[in-house]
Amino acid sequence: MRILVVEDEEPIRNLIAINLEMVGYEVLTSEDGTKAMEVLEKEPVDLILLDVMLPGIDGFTLIEQINVEETPVIFLTAKENVFDRVKGLRLGADDYIVKPFEAVELIARIEATMRRYKKSSDILRFRNIQVFLNQRIVKLEGKQVSLTVKEFDLLLLFLQNKNIALSREQIIEKVWGFDYMGMTRTVDIHVQRIREKLDLKDHIKTVFKIGYRLEE
Repeated sequence: MRILVVEDEEPIRNLIAINLEMVGYEVLTSEDGTKAMEVLEKEPVDLILLDVMLPGIDGFTLIEQINVEETPVIFLTAKENVFDRVKGLRLGADDYIVKPFEAVELIARIEATMRRYKKSSDILRFRNIQVFLNQRIVKLEGKQVSLTVKEFDLLLLFLQNKNIALSREQIIEKVWGFDYMGMTRTVDIHVQRIREKLDLKDHIKTVFKIGYRLEE
């Protein structure tokens, strides 16, 4: 799971990152709202920890530019004013934590937010790729990529079996069905298209005499 920490105070930003990495999260950081937007345009994230008082674009302004239906936001702030908390929640934040706070509390709030979010989430992520399952839409660095029905199904199969070698026969069975009478060469063609369309040449590996494997 990838978390973006947007915090202008370097000691706090680094401490949060260290604590999150210690429990297994992948962490991206930004010291202001402008740079945070640049990160979000290039990198998909699963959750954003967002300070309110930021140089340039503040947290309240930044959250209005974020699709909070896709990416949950937890506000971090030293402000204890109830009106600020209410404003943040009304803008779409999932939670609001007042500094200073203990790392264990922050991690617990992240876990609780992700449990709530995952109940309604239909998004799979791999590096800079987002797959919207219900809509059958794929985005690369935020831009929609056109895939055929079988290309989408093949990508989904790889994402659901990361780091597992899949034979061509297994792929045909899962994507094309038991009654498919074509050649396994079809799999190779579709894999090549996915590699090119989604910049996965270095991640969909050919497994000699077997098939393919999607590697993290």
